[in-house]
Amino acid sequence: MVTLIHPRTQAPAARHTPLRHLGPNWYATVMGTAIIANAGAGLPVRVPGLTVVWGLSLAMLTVLVAARAAHWRHHRDQARAHLMDPGVAPFYGCMSMAFLAVGIATLTVGKDVIGEGAAVPLAWVLYAIGTATGLAVAVGIPYLMVVRHQVAPGSASPVWLLPVVAPMVSATLGALLVPHLPAGQAREAMLLGSYALFGMSLLAVLVMLPVIFARLVHEGPLPLLLTPALFLVLGPLGQSTTAVNKLADVAPGAVDAAYAGGLSAFAVVYGVPVMGFALMWLALATAMVVRAARSGMPFAMTWWAFTFPLGTCVTGAEGLAHHTGLAAFTWLAYGLYALLATAWLVAAAHTARGLLSGRLLAAPR
Repeated sequence: MVTLIHPRTQAPAARHTPLRHLGPNWYATVMGTAIIANAGAGLPVRVPGLTVVWGLSLAMLTVLVAARAAHWRHHRDQARAHLMDPGVAPFYGCMSMAFLAVGIATLTVGKDVIGEGAAVPLAWVLYAIGTATGLAVAVGIPYLMVVRHQVAPGSASPVWLLPVVAPMVSATLGALLVPHLPAGQAREAMLLGSYALFGMSLLAVLVMLPVIFARLVHEGPLPLLLTPALFLVLGPLGQSTTAVNKLADVAPGAVDAAYAGGLSAFAVVYGVPVMGFALMWLALATAMVVRAARSGMPFAMTWWAFTFPLGTCVTGAEGLAHHTGLAAFTWLAYGLYALLATAWLVAAAHTARGLLSGRLLAAPR
């Protein structure tokens, strides 16, 4: 994903180095790849190649972390400028979610390759890094927006959601780790802590969504390059539905039966209306993207917004299918997964072409 606003600070001696303009938005490629494995693992049918996709996402994360570390070491002025840019800073939320998405894929798919004995420790490491950075970003980026960034009136965009969605992904991975803790206080603390992360993220999203929609109504459509970012709204909707269903799955082994039954009911009572709203927003966002495409919307890294948010709706539908037994949710998951796979293929192909040509790592215009 990219933004239309870029920091102007450049060090003349390093202006043309490939890593200088490597921003945190590149973590979206890792998220979008890992969700292919996460969503595919939850479908009733066996999807071929998921272990390959997991391995690819892990390799991409490793390479990108090394590249971003080099970016901070050799282009610290540009890295600081990214943090001070209200159009770039929210993408630091992608960093946290990349670790967490690969962690989920490690437990759901990767364990078939490296074994549970290696998958669980790796998932714990990814969870720790993703959650720590996610909490820091969820507080730090809004803080910078208030006290340091120069945010113009009417400039709200869906990318503002990125910093506050990460704790919701932590809640989902936390649910998968609950059974790997000792029974008793440890499992209960992890379960309730994950619900706290869920609530933290949900309430922050509820604060921001009205501002984002008001910007659309009063200022009109987003710029062409940023139009795919409308799909980012699907992220907290699908991820929150996924989180409550995954947490309900492990609640019986962590809390009393009375609470576990209530949490299972909450997963359905919460998830069904939210999934309904997600489908409505998907239709609205698709209509806006079609409009932008007719106006000549070119490829940009924002196209990766078509992947991870849509994938969370797949996993949300899978969770509702499990808890309700309703075949309609299963078919919904199939349909959304087909869209997800198509979006990933298109975004990945254009990204590979842009990397080979050097265009995607060139200085922004």
